[in-house]
Amino acid sequence: MKKLILSAIVVFGTMSMHANVWPVSENAKATVTIQSEYTEVTVDAVPAAVKTALQTAYPGAKLDKAFVNDKKEYKLEISVGDQKATVYSDVNGNWLKI
Repeated sequence: MKKLILSAIVVFGTMSMHANVWPVSENAKATVTIQSEYTEVTVDAVPAAVKTALQTAYPGAKLDKAFVNDKKEYKLEISVGDQKATVYSDVNGNWLKI
C-alpha cells in the first residue's frame, strides 16, 4: 500500500513539473512599416485642394505645420480649439489612412 501511494505521488509530481512549460512559437512574424520621410514645408506651399478638404472635414481647424514626402502626400498638424491632431492627405485633398 505504501508503494502505491508513493507511486501516485511521484506520478502526480512529475506531471505538475511539465504543466508550467509554455510552448514557443517558431512561426512568429514581425511586420515593419517603412514610411517615407516627410520634409517640412511652409503652410503657404500646401495646395489649395488640401486646404479646402481640411476646412470641409474640420471646420475651424488651424493648420499649424505641414510636411510633404516624395509621393506628394501631406502630413498636416492641425489644431481645432484646444485639441491637436495629425492628418494625412494626398495632393488632391483625399484623406489617407496611415
